[in-house]
Amino acid sequence: MALPRRRSASWCRDVRALVRSVVPANEQSPSRWCRTRRCRTPSNWRFEAENPGIDLKFVSLSENQARAKITASTATGGGEFDVVMISNYETPQWAANGWLTNLSEYADKTPGYDEDDFIPSIKTSLSYEDSMYAVLFYGESSFLMYRKDLFDQAGITVPEDPTWQEVAGWAAQFDNPDAKMAGICLRGKPGWGEVLAPLNTVINTFGGRWYDENWNAQLTSPQVEDAVQFYVDTVKEHGQPGPATSGFGECATQFAQGNTAMWYDATSAVSVLEDPASSKVVGNIGYAKAPKVEKSDPGWLYTWALGIPESAQNKDDAWKFISWMTNKDYIQKVGTELGWSRVPPGSRLSTYEIPEYQEAAQAFGPITLESINNANPKTRQCNRFRTPASSSSPSLSFRTWAPASASRSVLPSRVRRA
Repeated sequence: MALPRRRSASWCRDVRALVRSVVPANEQSPSRWCRTRRCRTPSNWRFEAENPGIDLKFVSLSENQARAKITASTATGGGEFDVVMISNYETPQWAANGWLTNLSEYADKTPGYDEDDFIPSIKTSLSYEDSMYAVLFYGESSFLMYRKDLFDQAGITVPEDPTWQEVAGWAAQFDNPDAKMAGICLRGKPGWGEVLAPLNTVINTFGGRWYDENWNAQLTSPQVEDAVQFYVDTVKEHGQPGPATSGFGECATQFAQGNTAMWYDATSAVSVLEDPASSKVVGNIGYAKAPKVEKSDPGWLYTWALGIPESAQNKDDAWKFISWMTNKDYIQKVGTELGWSRVPPGSRLSTYEIPEYQEAAQAFGPITLESINNANPKTRQCNRFRTPASSSSPSLSFRTWAPASASRSVLPSRVRRA
């Protein structure tokens, strides 16, 4: 199974920790686990120990490489992969094309799996004709992260629902190049999974859209021009150094190291920012909803989910792995053995009812769940760029939400019978 490059290191670390309880120490050589572009697991790590005869292989690629490779293999029925990690952009389209296996049929036959426990907005975005064709590993929306300690010192109270005009004003106030402190960090790296992720939400809340109801391009409308100019001016005047090369990872580093007062990005960023091993600002972070202008709740909706190509050779074994990695027990394993801050966020409603998780995530858990719930694909408000009602592609609105985090790409490779 291939993993998104940006998350592969921490994911490998978590997998390795889980494995230690079942793998002898002499079989835990780091060289067999995590490398820059590959995450390897020994044949008897926990899942394999619980499922004798199944051999897993994980391959990590950059987002562009992964999308191209997964799409080509799945579309042509090549049978190269038994499991693919895809998003709520691909899932409904590929399901309509007959490229994916109906996973609701598997879930219904799996005791205790509880498909209805998935957060409704994301479950809907991964469904086609009321059946899920991919099940989520984690989900996210977007929100504003800010240095609570700096804002308290300045006597500024951040409202739960701030405006972009307020954010720009705060960015100007805290911008201090001499102290190596940027007012805000925003993505500028080219790519639909990079700068367009946050920028699309800004365009949306300014009242802009990509197309009108007759598929006429609207990118030169006053609303879009105002939104783009505002975004560019904000990051140019008060943003981090080198914004044109900044993506999720770069901004995560800037904020975690205390070099920027604010960051607008994915709710899943908490896994980096609230981890003392990678962040210097743990305990000093405040969270607020995605900033607005005209439209409320402009945050995106995105998920990385696991699907089985219709051409997969080992569907039953593939489902065993997918259900193991996305069930309630997995959440408990991660929380109790690795720490509750490591739990994949934004997937199951029951996660937010676990007392230990509520305590660990009290600063960001409720607002994450609220943001995801408010990005509802069934409502006109969240049909991000007012996708024409006559659209024959039910997934286009998901596409225009844009992926939340950078460097997505993971193709679960082969679930092999040993």
